[in-house]
Amino acid sequence: MAGKGKDKKKTKNPGNVRRYTGILDVSKSGMGFVAVEGMEKDIIIKKGGLGNAMHGDTVQVESKGYADNNKRVEGYIVNVVTRKQSDFTGRVEVHPHFAFLLPDNKNIPTDIYIPLHLLHDAKNGDYATARIVEWTEKNKNPIGEIINILNDMSVNDIAMQNILSESGFPLTFPDDVMEESARIPEIITEEDLKDRADYRTTTTFTIDPADAKDFDDALSFKVLKGGWYEVGVHIADVSHYLLNGTAMDDEAYKRATSVYLPDRVLPMLPEKISNELCSLRPHEEKLTFSVVVKINKKGNVAASRIEKTVIHSDHRFSYEEVQTILETGDGPYVKELVVLNEMAQRLRAERFAKGAINFSSQEVRFKLDETGKPIGIVVKESKDAHKLIEEFMLLANRTVAELVSSRDGDEPLPFPYRVHDVPNDEKLKVFTMFAGRFGVKFDLSTPEAVAKSFNEMLEYVHGKPEQHVLEQLGIRTMSKAVYTTDNIGHYGLGFDHYCHFTSPIRRYPDVMVHRILFDLLQNRAVPDKHLESRCRHCSDQERKAMEAERTANKYKQVEFMRDYIGDEFEGVISGVSPYGFWVETVETKCEGMVPASDLYDVDTFTYSEGEYALIGLRTGLRFSMGDKLTVKLAAANLEKRQIDFSVSYLPSSVGHAGKKAKSGGAKKKKGRNWEDF
Repeated sequence: MAGKGKDKKKTKNPGNVRRYTGILDVSKSGMGFVAVEGMEKDIIIKKGGLGNAMHGDTVQVESKGYADNNKRVEGYIVNVVTRKQSDFTGRVEVHPHFAFLLPDNKNIPTDIYIPLHLLHDAKNGDYATARIVEWTEKNKNPIGEIINILNDMSVNDIAMQNILSESGFPLTFPDDVMEESARIPEIITEEDLKDRADYRTTTTFTIDPADAKDFDDALSFKVLKGGWYEVGVHIADVSHYLLNGTAMDDEAYKRATSVYLPDRVLPMLPEKISNELCSLRPHEEKLTFSVVVKINKKGNVAASRIEKTVIHSDHRFSYEEVQTILETGDGPYVKELVVLNEMAQRLRAERFAKGAINFSSQEVRFKLDETGKPIGIVVKESKDAHKLIEEFMLLANRTVAELVSSRDGDEPLPFPYRVHDVPNDEKLKVFTMFAGRFGVKFDLSTPEAVAKSFNEMLEYVHGKPEQHVLEQLGIRTMSKAVYTTDNIGHYGLGFDHYCHFTSPIRRYPDVMVHRILFDLLQNRAVPDKHLESRCRHCSDQERKAMEAERTANKYKQVEFMRDYIGDEFEGVISGVSPYGFWVETVETKCEGMVPASDLYDVDTFTYSEGEYALIGLRTGLRFSMGDKLTVKLAAANLEKRQIDFSVSYLPSSVGHAGKKAKSGGAKKKKGRNWEDF
């Protein structure tokens, strides 16, 4: 880095001004920090150097020396590369010759100027959404256009739209995209069927959530001789309709993913594509891209092929229907489902035997009334029906990645792999020290040994009180899966080669995979020198979508809990920081915080990172990850999307540290009221 060295003058004023690109994070105080890939510390941006950049924007920064005391680079923003957010909601204020939108979002430091010809019937006092269309350095205010008037929308609708906008996802498709979508023929022609394998007479069905609107995968089943079967994994051929260089393709790439909120889906593609042309609806002919395998009941794959196909789905199953059929042995296509389930269980067992990590998953779903208000929370666990589909999707994804990676040629073909790195050593050491408190031992000698240790731990703690906390901490210890052309394998799944092929309706990387794969099968593949940057964009968009989904779920949790202020809940400590600890309620899985400041009347608590605990300096009282306790709901703030708890009752499982705690004899009690301290 320019300017580093022992010379103090150089430290204060580097000789060469350097330019960096990174993502801006604006703190509550107004100070900015730009995270640059490859730099250990963020670049500091003081208020005067922010220009018109906003929180989350990708920006270019020029360095101007080092900030005092902390040796961090200080800079100023010279250009906004991409905006995280372009759509904002707020109140319209109309004047005789111009108008403004006063945004709700405090991340934008100024009002949005709306020329009268861009008001589009919005009136003074209306609640609306504006899209920024121009914002130059010369203009203090961005220029915007009203794209939606929200007066008739519910509070819930506005909240969900705000969350999507804050995450940088456009709420509507541009007119040219909708026009392109409308022009696509709905009839499959003979030309469309040319060179496609015909599976229209082969038994085929889909298995999806009961409320699914788009079905992008189907399974076909055919009995062969000698105990073998032909199973086809048929995926909607989105790339047949979504053509390179079109406005619709540009918009799909920009979004890169569909976003799933508790009461809605913001799709990557217009509804005509996602819910009609490419949705593998029953009793309709559909164009597909397929991985077809010759496989036996033991999950042994003797051969595979990848080809463009046409199918005719015979039945649309929900997961619940398939689960009932597997449990009762009665229902449509029961023989096919039972055999497929047996294959899936063998494939799953083989994955874990080869190093895949067996983290279990729970899905929290909200029961909503007609206004979107949550009236209940349901915890769904993955059952055999889910695992059946999961294993065949994994098999298809792996088969495609293996084919591409084994391609003969002078140079490897750039390809959007889905990779997952080994765990970070430091995080792993901290986690294994904590797991050791529960009698769990880890072999850290090799990545394979670590994966085996994780599986042994998960089996050892299954059904025990510490299961949930160790699973959650173990997942946090893992690296994040990303898209990249650098094929390092997928550690969590135990695969050397893996990609995403099976969901092109909702993930743009799958579309890229389909295009490259088809070109490869046609012997016309040409390396894309921009593919790595496109992979990074898709990974970034996936992260933003996950953040939006978490934020929306948090909003619904707060909305649900508002009716229970003052009530007590059994909870488990799910996170600890120097500022307090988080508690997840056992029954509803709603998470809130107990601030450390609320504990001051009892003791001063210090944070032990290695133990994931707050420990009282005088009493030795310990609040650790996984501890059970009773909390009272103190506040549920929808605007901040925040739940606050206060400690109500401590069972004997909440531990002590140090000699002072022992002298009081508190361990002899079965539990303690918080006010007793």
